[in-house]
Amino acid sequence: QVQLVESGGGLVQPGGSLRLSCAASGSIFSINAMGWYRQAPGKERELVARITSAGSTNYADSVKDRFTISRDNAKNTVYLQMNSLKPEDTAVYYCNADIQHSRYAVYRRDWGKGTLVTVSS
Repeated sequence: QVQLVESGGGLVQPGGSLRLSCAASGSIFSINAMGWYRQAPGKERELVARITSAGSTNYADSVKDRFTISRDNAKNTVYLQMNSLKPEDTAVYYCNADIQHSRYAVYRRDWGKGTLVTVSS
């Protein structure tokens, strides 16, 4: 059993910053890519940013130059630093991770339950 627990969401004014964290725990042998997705009310879930185990990253065009994804492999944790936040960034943010649960298992994508980010004055 694996748990991904997000933290760091909340209410912030436009132009402000937040840092999200997501820690994976439980039956973990190896973690490949980790990422952040978001889902705004009435919209589909969309990719925000992804980071591989080697540190390669990719971002949605809408967040490039404002958001930074990083990870601490020793802590099985992924972060999302969000700067210059806009009202359109308001959404529930979900983390995921491609996890190998035991030595000979295939990788499986696990998801957190989400954390709400609200950007409003």
